[in-house]
Amino acid sequence: MPRTPSRATAEQRQFAQQLRQDQTDCEGRLWQHLRNRQLAGCKFRRQFPCPPYVLDFYCAELKLAIELDGGQHFTDEALRRDAQRSEHLQTLGIRVIRFSNLEVLRQLPEVLGEVLRQLEGTTPHPGPLPKGARG
Repeated sequence: MPRTPSRATAEQRQFAQQLRQDQTDCEGRLWQHLRNRQLAGCKFRRQFPCPPYVLDFYCAELKLAIELDGGQHFTDEALRRDAQRSEHLQTLGIRVIRFSNLEVLRQLPEVLGEVLRQLEGTTPHPGPLPKGARG
């Protein structure tokens, strides 16, 4: 059974807040389409702390993370770290999809289409039963 993400420390939450304030142009561009449940009615959070990482965008309801990769992500070492990060998140039951900044800038409709396909191909995790209800 997948583990749930551990709680973020105050320092991690502060770091995530700073990342939100210093978002890249690509993050801002994608966020304009993800915020306020605009895509499939799903709530996304940006720069979401999921120790030891901070996810660029995260839909908790469907356990879907979206990561945007700038040029620094394409070295052998960075690709290895990104693979380890994705594996760790998968052990928590979180699916990860990645896009390059260039894809967001040049192919935003296609990026949004892929995110939508991922969202529609996932059923939400059931919430707890209402008080007094039986399963």
